[in-house]
Amino acid sequence: MSADLELTAAAPAAGGLRRSFSWRPRFGHLLALLAAVPVLALLALFIFLVLYAKPAMPIDGWHFLVRDTWNLGNLYADPVTVHGQQMLPGASYGILFLIVGTLASAALAVVFALPLAVLSALLLAELLKGIPAFLASTLIELLAAVPSVVYGLWGYVFLIPFLDHHLYGFLEHRVGPWLPFFAGPRGSGYGLLTSAIVLAIMVVPLITATLRDGLAATPRELREAGRALGATGFESAWRVVLRGQRPVLFGATILALGRALGETMAVLMVSGNALNYLPHNIYAPISTMAAFIVSQLDSALQDPTGMALRALAEIALVLLIITVAVNLAARLLLQFYGRRK
Repeated sequence: MSADLELTAAAPAAGGLRRSFSWRPRFGHLLALLAAVPVLALLALFIFLVLYAKPAMPIDGWHFLVRDTWNLGNLYADPVTVHGQQMLPGASYGILFLIVGTLASAALAVVFALPLAVLSALLLAELLKGIPAFLASTLIELLAAVPSVVYGLWGYVFLIPFLDHHLYGFLEHRVGPWLPFFAGPRGSGYGLLTSAIVLAIMVVPLITATLRDGLAATPRELREAGRALGATGFESAWRVVLRGQRPVLFGATILALGRALGETMAVLMVSGNALNYLPHNIYAPISTMAAFIVSQLDSALQDPTGMALRALAEIALVLLIITVAVNLAARLLLQFYGRRK
């Protein structure tokens, strides 16, 4: 009897001892760990690009960003030493034409895509109901899932001949006298405007789907309040519902801009792959940083010194910095807008 009492009295103490020394991860710790994975991956990618591209940085310095001459040099000559690094004679690395092509095509794509995406989202969220709305929304989401190489092939086979024969001539002769950037020569259909149109078609589903979800989540009372003040259905949707979704629209636009900046295969197939060439009009051939890395990778591997490959890594580093800077600027603008509101 006394032994049973001693065991019973000792049991709570042992349980408390086990609880005091046991550690169980909390759900918050798990969420923090998962949230840190993308940040750590981005940091690791940045460090890798900096270390790998570091030998190429002293060769051209800041001229790497402001010159538009990319030349791998003489592949059959003996390497020379520049700033302590082995490179081919005559090699020069400048990417101004790539920066201009990337920013111009992405900016034009967003300008083309934004009105169509906003109107499509309003149509899906405010006008269509039932099965038509479900089918249209599903189609939009499927368009977002189409691989970029499919868009590029469609642009190469169909869009380039169509635009060259039916649209670019009209723009050159009708709009060109008023806006010099639309003046000729218009080339053969490859170039800045074609790349921007293909990119716009690719990013429209992204903006539309995001904004549609935001509009659908708007309380019905706001719509009814607009109608009660005498507004029509379109005026209520445009002035009341859409106005409240401006942060959502801004965030979706930034996401679309990020995809347009980093798009590769579709732009590679319709841009014309200009080398050392700044666009002088909207039809001019261009090359973007992402597409240029793919197109020049095989040639860079022929460099026995490996400096050309490190210069391509330097391009990737610049593209990463531009993309991160755009997203950080968008985040700061959203915070400023929230405080002001």
